[in-house]
Amino acid sequence: MDDLTSITADDLAASHENFSSERVNAVAKNAVTASGIRAAARRPEGVATNALGFDIEVTQGERCNQERSGRCWMFASLNTMRYRVIKKYNLKTFELSQAYPLFWDKLEKSNWFLENILDTLDEPLDGRLVSFLLTDPIGDGGQWDMFRSLVKKYGVVPKEAMPETACSRNTSDMDRYLTRYLRGAAKRLRQSHEAGVEMADLRSMKKEMMDEVYHLLAVCLGEPPASFPVRLRDKDDKLVLTGTFTPKEFFSTAVDMDVDAYVSLISAPTADKPFGHTYTVSRLGNVFEDHGVRYLNLPPTELKRVAIAQLRDNLPVWFGCDVIQSYLRDEGIMDTAALDVDALFGFPVEGNMDKAERLDYGESLMTHAMVLEGVRLDEKGEPTLWKVENSWGKDHGRDGFDTLSDAWFDEYVYQVVVDKKYLTEEERHTYETEEPTVLAPWDPMGSLA
Repeated sequence: MDDLTSITADDLAASHENFSSERVNAVAKNAVTASGIRAAARRPEGVATNALGFDIEVTQGERCNQERSGRCWMFASLNTMRYRVIKKYNLKTFELSQAYPLFWDKLEKSNWFLENILDTLDEPLDGRLVSFLLTDPIGDGGQWDMFRSLVKKYGVVPKEAMPETACSRNTSDMDRYLTRYLRGAAKRLRQSHEAGVEMADLRSMKKEMMDEVYHLLAVCLGEPPASFPVRLRDKDDKLVLTGTFTPKEFFSTAVDMDVDAYVSLISAPTADKPFGHTYTVSRLGNVFEDHGVRYLNLPPTELKRVAIAQLRDNLPVWFGCDVIQSYLRDEGIMDTAALDVDALFGFPVEGNMDKAERLDYGESLMTHAMVLEGVRLDEKGEPTLWKVENSWGKDHGRDGFDTLSDAWFDEYVYQVVVDKKYLTEEERHTYETEEPTVLAPWDPMGSLA
């Protein structure tokens, strides 16, 4: 009887014979071993359709660079906000501090984590929930709703008011030591609870821990300014804004954006998330008093509709996607037609699951946030190509820009953030009034860009 459980010598011989019998396999092997999978699978015909040129386009300032940090969601959020400052004051370029919200996000996430530890003191340490909470307490990633919470509480500042540091440009060591501290704090809280310490005393312990978190962050990032001077000059060197501002005053004056009007729309076609309904993710957030995240799940066509409507009003659009998929990074091209991995290998690799199946089986989720700044339309007014502002510096892609095809949007864009005025009346009513379904903390829609 054949052994169907192990890899046998006969199995290896058959695989060798099957591989060697086709000349195309040798060609593929030579190409991939010399240049890599993506380079060998690159289709020039697909690349050619990504030439720049857009019917609707927002003009932004100079490219920003998140460097060796996972702050794309902050950069994308700040890029939508700085555009308003550039437009309002007729500036050549302008940049908001990315180190400033990083400080507050780490502080708030630490508090969020410790509150979750206090809420799960009687859960088993090796259970899935506590294990999940301990996995990545204060990672760099985030969601638009979390950034909105930070801005409402702390405002924003110009980049020169809180510039980058070694630890903001490369967050790995800061994150590592803060995570170690927080895991130790979680241990102390749980052990104190087991020893019979009352909750009021545990919360006092937590307050002391948060003071030490602030200390660690101040050493790594510097202390955020309580106020700062501003002198903005426009393209003609005319002084257009001067004075001393608090961060919240500067946001109100210079950015002047109603962040509560902006809502998160997702597109997740899985059986457990019917379209047309609202969702939240258990234990996902940063600012504890602001109650986490809220999504409305819609088909990709609706995400495109509202994104185009906002672009037509000359406003960029925050979006989240799975950036690594079908991506020619050096060329800045996200296009399912630009790579043919399945033809290279000779059987379905990328094509063996649809979007819902990729979510269900852990193959795809939101990994990166960027900004839509333009769109090309066909003769029927339907989108064919999107212009994307990334946060990987001006030397990335094409002067810091990427493009993504409309087919790629369908497959790998999971979230857009738009003013709710672009929703239909029914969509807006659902978002504002429906009690959201609570998703598990590890649901793919809880991923952080």
